[in-house]
Amino acid sequence: MILTARHATLGVIEKDTGHPAVSRVAMAALEDGTPVLLTSALAAHTSALGADARCSLLIGEVGKGDPMAHARMSVFCHAQRMPQEERAAMRALFLAHHPKAINYIDLPDFGYWKLQVDRVSFNAGFGKAYAISGAELIPG
Repeated sequence: MILTARHATLGVIEKDTGHPAVSRVAMAALEDGTPVLLTSALAAHTSALGADARCSLLIGEVGKGDPMAHARMSVFCHAQRMPQEERAAMRALFLAHHPKAINYIDLPDFGYWKLQVDRVSFNAGFGKAYAISGAELIPG
């Protein structure tokens, strides 16, 4: 699911209030399944990640019928800013997933985050829930 996801709901901790905050973000993934985000410095979730690297992603598509019957995963992560020397590779990866990002990808306030997966809660539908460690999901 991570490898094919084009977007996710990102959960962060607001630095001033400590409240959980969520937003929809575009995402891509490295070959090993490590999630990658491209965020603007103007976005509240970017400053939240800079203050507290703990975050989560909710990944999954809802189709016809009961939304609770569709597969989804909560991915518990720690975010790391990608170094400048990896920017060209991340740009290519992101544009392969999101061609329309060409309209903003090179703006100076945008940067990449690699999300180290700590654990996953995978729900394949009613009565089908699994806990998966980050090491099981992304051996490394």
